[in-house]
Amino acid sequence: MAGRGGKRTGTTGVTGAAGVSGVSRASDAVRAARRPEVSLPELRPYGGGELEPEGDYDGLEFADADFAGQRAGGARFLDCGFDRCGFDEAGLSRARFLDCVLEGVRGVGTDASEARLRDVELVDARLGGVQLHGAVLERVVVRGGKIDYLNLRTARLTDVVFEGCVLVEPDFGGAVLERVEFVDCALRGADFTRVRMTDVDLRAVAELDIARGVEDLSGAVISPPQLLDLAPALAARLGIRVAEARGV
Repeated sequence: MAGRGGKRTGTTGVTGAAGVSGVSRASDAVRAARRPEVSLPELRPYGGGELEPEGDYDGLEFADADFAGQRAGGARFLDCGFDRCGFDEAGLSRARFLDCVLEGVRGVGTDASEARLRDVELVDARLGGVQLHGAVLERVVVRGGKIDYLNLRTARLTDVVFEGCVLVEPDFGGAVLERVEFVDCALRGADFTRVRMTDVDLRAVAELDIARGVEDLSGAVISPPQLLDLAPALAARLGIRVAEARGV
């Protein structure tokens, strides 16, 4: 598993690119996200059976396990690795994932509302309709994979990096984002309505498509080309009409 035993360091279409002239100076004022440092111990194989509500799982390896439909609300996972596990319709509300690596996991309709993720790597996931509303994410990297309809409404994200992944219609409505980076990833149909941002770096987004909340990007950092592409949507939200001057 990647990271095991080692340290990990309407709609507007926008193509983001780092390294635009003048951007490097502006980056000095942006605080970078602190990435998780996950170094898993030697893990013991999980013995099987269903996960339990309020269960306590420490130093375990879950490989090719299917947790579809299981209920483990409030469970605690410490120093655990998940390889190619299925979480279809699994109930993990208020669960805690601490110093964990989840690689190649899949699932539709997973409920992890109000969960807490701290020092977590999520690698090459294939997820849809994941409920993380009200969750707390601290020092988390989401690398690769694709997540459809990710619900992060009213969640709190601190030191989170989305890298090389595809997020289809992610909902950040009412969330609080601090030191969050989007690197070489695609954001399609994103909802930033009433989001609160501090040091959110969107400059290296490969594809930025904002469906709602373009007027709530205060606290984000974007590149000059992104600003030009966002201008029509911003003008529309501010009630500004753009037209050629008379006689031109």
